[in-house]
Amino acid sequence: MHVTSVSWNTTGSVVACAYGRLDDGDWSTLKSFVCAWNLDRRGLSRHSHRFRVLSVATDGKVLLWQGAGAGRPQLTEGFALVVQQLPRNTKLKKPHRGETEVGATAVAFSSFDPSLFVLGTEGGFPLKCSLAAEEAALTRMPSSVSLRSPAQFTFSPHGGPVYSVSCSPFHRNLFLSAGTDGHIHLYSMLQAQPLTSLQLTHKYLFAVRWSPVRPLVFAAASGEGDVQLFDLHKSSQKPTVSVKQTQDESPVYCLEFNRQQTQLLAAGDAKGTVKVWQLSTEFTEQGPRETEDLDQLAAEVAT
Repeated sequence: MHVTSVSWNTTGSVVACAYGRLDDGDWSTLKSFVCAWNLDRRGLSRHSHRFRVLSVATDGKVLLWQGAGAGRPQLTEGFALVVQQLPRNTKLKKPHRGETEVGATAVAFSSFDPSLFVLGTEGGFPLKCSLAAEEAALTRMPSSVSLRSPAQFTFSPHGGPVYSVSCSPFHRNLFLSAGTDGHIHLYSMLQAQPLTSLQLTHKYLFAVRWSPVRPLVFAAASGEGDVQLFDLHKSSQKPTVSVKQTQDESPVYCLEFNRQQTQLLAAGDAKGTVKVWQLSTEFTEQGPRETEDLDQLAAEVAT
C-alpha cells in the first residue's frame, strides 16, 4: 500500500500516516488504514482535545467536521465548488459540456486567518476560499447540511491538477502549490499570476510544505523518489539539498515538517515506507534578515 499522507501531533512526538492507493484500483474494495507511531514511547494516550477537520473531494464537496476525544466527528458545515460560481478574475479553460462541479484535490489553512483556506483543484488552478462565505452553492448534490459557495479568488493555473498547497507561516499573503506539471508556484493572495514558478521534475510533484521555522525554506516530494529542500535565500531556481527517499524512484507522496522538533521531516512513499529525516542546522536556524527578505518578496508581488 502507498503512504498517502503524514502528519505530526501538536507535541511533535507522534507521526500519523494514512495508507491507501493513489494509482488505478477499485476504491470500493481496497482497504485503507491510519496508523500512528510515537517516537518517544510505545503507548499512545487518548486525549479529549477538540479539533476541526476540513475534507475535500473530487466531487467538489468541501466539508467541515467537528470532533472531540474518541467519538465520531460530526459534520457541521458544507461547501461546494461550482463552475458557474468561480470568480472570473483569471482566464480558465472551458469546462467539459455538462460539467458543473470542480474537483478539489488539496487544502491548506491560512496561518493568520482561521476562516481563510486555499484549495488545489483538478483543473490546476488554486482557489482562495472562506469559511465565512454565505452564498448558497448552485448544486443538486445530496448533503445533510446546506452547501455554500466558498471561492473568493481564482489563481492562474498549473499545467495539470494541483496535488498540494501550503500557506506561509510567516506571511499572510504567500502560499505554495505543487502540480502534476512538475512545477511549484509561489503565489501572493493579492494577484492571480504566481510570483515565481520552479520546474523541479518532468514527473508529478505530490507535496510541498513550508518550513515552520525558516521563512525562506520549503520542501517538496517528487514522483522520482526525491525529497527536495529549497532555501530561497541561496537559490530561487534549484534545490539546496535533494535526498533520495526510494532507490527505485518510486514516488514520494507526502511529507510534513515537525513543528515542535523542528529538525525532523517525515516523508511517505509508494513503497509503504515512512522515513523521518533529521535536518541540519542549515535548515532550522533562521538568518538575521530572513523575515525582511520574505516581506520584500511579497511586496514585489503587490506593487
